Amino acid sequence: MSDVDKEKIIRTLFAAYLTDNRKAVEDVFAADFRFTSPYDDRIDKRTYFERCWRSSNWIERHDLERIVVQEDDAFVTYKCVAKGGKSFRNTEFFEFENDKVKRIDVYFGATYQDGAFVKQPA
Repeated sequence: MSDVDKEKIIRTLFAAYLTDNRKAVEDVFAADFRFTSPYDDRIDKRTYFERCWRSSNWIERHDLERIVVQEDDAFVTYKCVAKGGKSFRNTEFFEFENDKVKRIDVYFGATYQDGAFVKQPA
């Protein structure tokens, strides 16, 4: 699969989150998909959808700032803008296997409200 195809899959995933198209996301994840975040340690596909999939009606948009694909890996940095005015930037690491996403590691960024940093509870 080409780098362009991997970038297209990433863009399709972000679009699917905004439209609550869970099937599109499920179809792109490998059977042995794993997800890691500051709250999750290599959880499987089923657990990911139980814990992490929720309605996206609070999101106004994702601004995909940078997608860097190298062989079977990709980094994505994006700004998520909420309908209530908050925003945050995250970076995600994607690992591909064939035409599927095998792994995503997410690194959380700071939260902002109306351009000012918002301290989050511990």
